[in-house]
Amino acid sequence: MQTVHTIPDAFTAAECERIAALAETGRLADAGLVGGVANHSLRRADIAWLDEIEGAEWVTDRIFELVREANRAVFDFELRDFSESAQVARYGAERSGHFGWHSDIGDGPLARRRKLTLVVQLSDPAAYEGGVLELMPDSNIRAANAAQGSATLFPSFVLHRVTPVTRGTRHSLTIWAHGPAFR
Repeated sequence: MQTVHTIPDAFTAAECERIAALAETGRLADAGLVGGVANHSLRRADIAWLDEIEGAEWVTDRIFELVREANRAVFDFELRDFSESAQVARYGAERSGHFGWHSDIGDGPLARRRKLTLVVQLSDPAAYEGGVLELMPDSNIRAANAAQGSATLFPSFVLHRVTPVTRGTRHSLTIWAHGPAFR
């Protein structure tokens, strides 16, 4: 089974900038972990939930379709719904924005049903340093495609992290598809 799948041009540069701008005008809040726990040694970022931002419906429609197509073509997981809103994260150098090694499956009632994660690179990689999305689907670490507009999809149990941003700001868009427990 392929564990990491990339869609190089999931969004245009203009669409990525529009999504990041929508998030910046929304209610950015300090990012927590599953259950709302804050741990800045593990994660330091600001997030906005797309379902709370007027005018972001088109983004949700697009990412739902990207996940459906990739799941049919690559993963073939039993997916039933998108129980959580899409999230735009802002990792800024002023706070050394980062997210340590973790998987997206957790103890929460929704997190335990996560099966597939999609992350879209919203920022131009020239606008920041650090902030690399790294995945560890096996014993090797792989960097996700950092091209603006690229989407990376992977099973939610795959370990991944965002390295500290040392200059500028990195924005990303994440959503999880949910289904019954893996067997």
